[in-house]
Amino acid sequence: MKKRLSTATLILLISISFPTLSTANAKQGQRIYKKKLQKKCGFSAVRFARNHTQAEWEDIYNSGNFTAEAQKICPEIDIMKIKEKWWKELYAFSFKYAKDGIEPNGCND
Repeated sequence: MKKRLSTATLILLISISFPTLSTANAKQGQRIYKKKLQKKCGFSAVRFARNHTQAEWEDIYNSGNFTAEAQKICPEIDIMKIKEKWWKELYAFSFKYAKDGIEPNGCND
């Protein structure tokens, strides 16, 4: 019983720590970037993500400023043409491949 409680507590703590990443897909975020933003930005999705560290991206996203930051990094994009549900995926990609995130091996950028 005690082991089950410890496991449940650990799972709860992990899910609280990464609430947006648990439902978002970084690979889908990369596809969205390539299809909707890359031409206007003129640079790869990984270059976009490497503008900040994971902690910085997390703060930007949690404060509700992710779309404004995307516009700042890439002024040519029309944020109104990006569906609301896509921002979570774009954030997941940005977080995963941030300056201090994983190396972009396998990313086709």
